[in-house]
Amino acid sequence: MRKRNGFLIAGLVLTCALAALILLGFFWTPYDPNAMAAGPKFDAPSPAHWMGTDNFGRDIFSRVLKGAGTTVSIALATLLIGAVCGSLAGALTGYFGGPADEVLMRLNDALTAFPSILLALVVISILGPGSRLNVMTALGLVFIPSFARVTRTAFASLRDVNYIKSARLMGASSRRILLVHMLPNTAPVLLPALTIGFNNAVLAEASMSFLGIGATPPNASLGYMLSEAQGMLFAAPWYAAGTGLVVVLLVFSVGLLGEGLRRRDRGVL
Repeated sequence: MRKRNGFLIAGLVLTCALAALILLGFFWTPYDPNAMAAGPKFDAPSPAHWMGTDNFGRDIFSRVLKGAGTTVSIALATLLIGAVCGSLAGALTGYFGGPADEVLMRLNDALTAFPSILLALVVISILGPGSRLNVMTALGLVFIPSFARVTRTAFASLRDVNYIKSARLMGASSRRILLVHMLPNTAPVLLPALTIGFNNAVLAEASMSFLGIGATPPNASLGYMLSEAQGMLFAAPWYAAGTGLVVVLLVFSVGLLGEGLRRRDRGVL
């Protein structure tokens, strides 16, 4: 009897629980996340304020719920831009090859030689800081090369297998071969890449907001909240602890999910 995939189950449970809380934060929070004097200043965690309050008396739990929603929405938009554009470019060049493939790979090599955050900072400086759309665009553009490389490798490895050659001989169009015959067989590679990409997007958004060039007030963001908490480590250590714990749990849960998917595809328990 086959054993259960513990990594996949744990990842699904934890990810679904966090997703439910984040969705709840879009519609309801115990207090207004931006309301000052919702409680005493620097109030420690209590039944009234589960994560305590900050220097303005704002409820930290409410701000964490709202901030997690901001961070995750930006991360998902970043992932969507990077995955769609990168996968399209990688699939086409990996399947057709030729000069376009060489140009893409050399461009990828040039872009990956720079740290992703540095590239995002350059794009943000051009587009302008403070806009959520600009942050999504900057991070999305930075994530395109990694998805292009992964997808290109997967499609290039399938290009000359027997069932693809048979499909060509039977007159199947390139679009049908790409979408019907090749794309489903790249899922074992693409799904873990998506989980890793999401985690990287969460950390990138948090880093940029921490530096003050991501989501800005009055929008709550986990990265910006960590930046605020830095000046209150002794007066209100629960601010940094609660916010940091949510970031860690987000990355950890999706990482477990990705590991579970890899183990399932490889037949490892």
